[in-house]
Amino acid sequence: MGLPARAHGEYGIVRLTGTAHDADDRLSNRDGVLSALVAYVLWGVFPVYFKLVQAVPPTEVLTHRIIWAVPFGALILQSRRQWPEVRRAFASPTTLFWLALAALAISVNWFIYIWAVQQEEVLQASLGYYINPLVYVLVGVLFLKERLRRPQVISVLLAAIGVSYLTIRGGQFPWVAISLALLFTLYGVIRKQVAVGAMPGLFIETLLLFPFALGWLGWLMLSDLAEFGHSGLSMSLLLVLAGPLTVVPLLLFAIAARRLTLTVIGFMQFIAPTLQFIVGIFYGEVLTTAHLVCFGCIWTAVAIFSVDAFYQQKNRASP
Repeated sequence: MGLPARAHGEYGIVRLTGTAHDADDRLSNRDGVLSALVAYVLWGVFPVYFKLVQAVPPTEVLTHRIIWAVPFGALILQSRRQWPEVRRAFASPTTLFWLALAALAISVNWFIYIWAVQQEEVLQASLGYYINPLVYVLVGVLFLKERLRRPQVISVLLAAIGVSYLTIRGGQFPWVAISLALLFTLYGVIRKQVAVGAMPGLFIETLLLFPFALGWLGWLMLSDLAEFGHSGLSMSLLLVLAGPLTVVPLLLFAIAARRLTLTVIGFMQFIAPTLQFIVGIFYGEVLTTAHLVCFGCIWTAVAIFSVDAFYQQKNRASP
């Protein structure tokens, strides 16, 4: 924000200050777009990583994702000086309760996603994140008594038609897609109950899961069932990489969310499932007619939903 006109009775100062602030705003927007772009691209190509560790059972991959996210998360919290926020959260039993529920929801979401990629169901995973915004809308209608605008109704109906067509004509109930969408929506709704930042929240969630993950990994290693440490140095390093791959995109998204409008974030969020869709095709997943009809309905629904959101945001911003 620039200084108001005649702030000091000198228009020169006002112009220079305003120009400086305009430049700062442009720089902030540019950084926000870049951060969001990198975050969504990383999430979009995430299936490639899980393909690289495909020899490792999904339970062990999930275990490493939780364990190594804790130290990497701690490093980021230290660099951003966010430990006071973590301490405040631990001092509130209510906050810890909600974060524990969030940890349960996101860990199940992670497990299904890992399993889906390893079972060559990347297309279903991408479908889940396409329909996730529409599930948020349904939650608002069913539980918060919100009223849908006509474009939103059309979007939800198109998504329902697409999923139904895939189920009936494709002979495949897309439980992976629906589970991922429902669990991520549940996670988002729960996180709205607590005033905790993205990084402190994720750190606490993984910290709450850490003892269980460490115990499971310990049992696997004692039973000679773990791939970690037994499948070569490269595989062990790949499993450690699960930590930063979990934490870094969320950090970048948190930076972007502070600098960009919800409309821009809303449009950019579809980068991730689009890249996941491309990755699924690249790895040879079969795109049947039923898939094409389903995704066609979903893409149309997403387009209508996004355009409606854009105009709603634009109208609210108008004086």
